[in-house]
Amino acid sequence: MKFYNKLISWYLQNKRTLPWRETKNPYFIWLSEIMLQQTRVAQGLAYYLKFTETFPTVFDLAKADESTVLKMWQGLGYYSRARNLHYSAKHIANELNGEFPSTYKEIIKLKGIGDYTASAIASICFNEPTAVVDGNVYRVLSRYFGISTAINSTAGIKEFKTIAQSLIDKKQPGTYNQAIMDFGALHCKPQNPLCDSCPFANSCVAFEKKLTKALPVKEKKIKIRKRYFNFLVIKTNNNKTILSERKGKGIWQGLYEFPLIETEQIINKNELISNQYFTDLFPNETTISLFNKKEIVHKLSHQHLYTQFWIVETKSLENATISWESIQDFPVPILISNFLEEFQPKN
Repeated sequence: MKFYNKLISWYLQNKRTLPWRETKNPYFIWLSEIMLQQTRVAQGLAYYLKFTETFPTVFDLAKADESTVLKMWQGLGYYSRARNLHYSAKHIANELNGEFPSTYKEIIKLKGIGDYTASAIASICFNEPTAVVDGNVYRVLSRYFGISTAINSTAGIKEFKTIAQSLIDKKQPGTYNQAIMDFGALHCKPQNPLCDSCPFANSCVAFEKKLTKALPVKEKKIKIRKRYFNFLVIKTNNNKTILSERKGKGIWQGLYEFPLIETEQIINKNELISNQYFTDLFPNETTISLFNKKEIVHKLSHQHLYTQFWIVETKSLENATISWESIQDFPVPILISNFLEEFQPKN
């Protein structure tokens, strides 16, 4: 039996029931694929349902303010996905009259879409035989064929794409692509794969040679950068604070944050108040307390943020114009969102 026949047979018996599998609308497939990058299905599902209810068409998403889109995305992380999604929605709505591109070559031109997403949309919506290669697919193929080429190397990316393309069922490429992704997620799992009940057990190299735990191979990650953040959580007598939009191309672009002092290491109260930015910001007397007694470590893909939230109470402050009652309306990083859930300012 051919690889794709055995795989699709497994899929038809075991596939997950998911809302984006009930449609061929490329807008909905696109949304789901972007959301599920770096995100588990269990977490992404609620966001998908909320997004499609709020923005039922690409025109609705295109008309929204970026701040609204980022607020809806809050908690999913990797916010460039949301900004690119919004940018491409405006392009489709305004430049393409709402018509989603229908070929891999055109789809991949959209901002924020790479090979994997373009292949998924082209195959599922337009029946184009373009194979997807994501973490699940790398795992299945590396184990089945016993491939030790690093999946995050240039050679590995090319090799696995070629193999994936050679295996695809050209008559039903969308079904095949969803089948291999589900098989990797549910059966050929990273930890404790279900090898004893695997339909490929008699032909899987990793199973035969006991290499399951060793595959797939990844090159070592780049060095993690440590950063030290001190957020100044301001509260005036008339219950106002400061939030500002984060600019530039770094983390959290377009999200809002409290005034921030970044330092070379964890600092204490005396070091905080002697910082030039602090003295410039607060000309009047302040009362300062540290909210979290131990720094919060927020881990991003290439950096770890060691964070302290300093509660700074002052009688008045010219730049403090945002009411604490409205603070939940602003899109903020999950690090600050978690803080706001715990912190209850006294009126």
